[in-house]
Amino acid sequence: MRARSLQMFDKAVSAMIAAIEIYNKPTFEYREESFAVLAINAWELLAKAKYLKENGNKVTSLYVTMKAKTAAGEPAKRVKYKQNRTGNPMTLSLEELAEKLVAAKHMDAEALKNLQALLVIRDSAIHFYNTNPLLSQRLQEIGTATVRNFVIASIDWFDVDFAPYNFHLMPLAFVNPGAAAEAIILSREEQRIASFIESLDTGAESKRQYAVSVNVQMNFIKSAAKEAIKVQLSNHPDAVEIQLTEEQLNAKYKYDYRELLAVCAKRYTNFIANQAFHDIRKPLLKDQKYALIRELDPGNPKTATKAFYSEAILTVFDKHYERA
Repeated sequence: MRARSLQMFDKAVSAMIAAIEIYNKPTFEYREESFAVLAINAWELLAKAKYLKENGNKVTSLYVTMKAKTAAGEPAKRVKYKQNRTGNPMTLSLEELAEKLVAAKHMDAEALKNLQALLVIRDSAIHFYNTNPLLSQRLQEIGTATVRNFVIASIDWFDVDFAPYNFHLMPLAFVNPGAAAEAIILSREEQRIASFIESLDTGAESKRQYAVSVNVQMNFIKSAAKEAIKVQLSNHPDAVEIQLTEEQLNAKYKYDYRELLAVCAKRYTNFIANQAFHDIRKPLLKDQKYALIRELDPGNPKTATKAFYSEAILTVFDKHYERA
């Protein structure tokens, strides 16, 4: 028969899989709240499994003790356990277990802070209602770290192989980053939640394995794989806004005007930079799929501008010129 700690560990893995599957559903209105509840459940089971393992699989090690006294008022020798409303012994909470594991150096303090942040979101989801997109964005950052920490702790504590599992939160089920960044927290309750989370997550780089939260970044690369997700640049106001770094912009819009002419001259046998060429090129300047107008001094209405072109513009020229 499997040890009690291993049985509890199996349940912890199942709970985390359920949390991830719920979060990764294409459409699910209660996504963040459900993930927070199930992920906390998974971590509580994992912490209990580790605590049992360290205490000889004695289930009483998980019980909350009370300071009992004899009829004479003396401290009782027999341990008494606090009971819940059904009369069963109460077990230690996740936060209590995590603090004990940190004190015993079985668990990193960063993982404890991550759980405290997730507990706040879980509690507000159960007793209140999370409506602000900022909290949804922070949940993804914190939740990604929660899953990562869970895998690290599981491997460290139980030497488990996670190869059969796909333990990832999918960032493509994300909240519009622009909307979240511009959101205004209207209620004092939401402000307190955000402030508490910020107090736990300093944002400082850490060399530790564990993390309070994880920044989610996206990079676009060309791929011929069938499973690759198709994306398209768009100026549509309802499109999800994604901010590119300076390096990513330079990689995408790699040609200035002179470089574009040089590429075209080498690519086509009948290329001439005449009015016909400009009639094709100039309308494409309005489409970010093909070109980007960059300002030398952003925000200054009198600043000089310069156009940069992506490789995609060559697919338009291919229709008008003969390839070499």
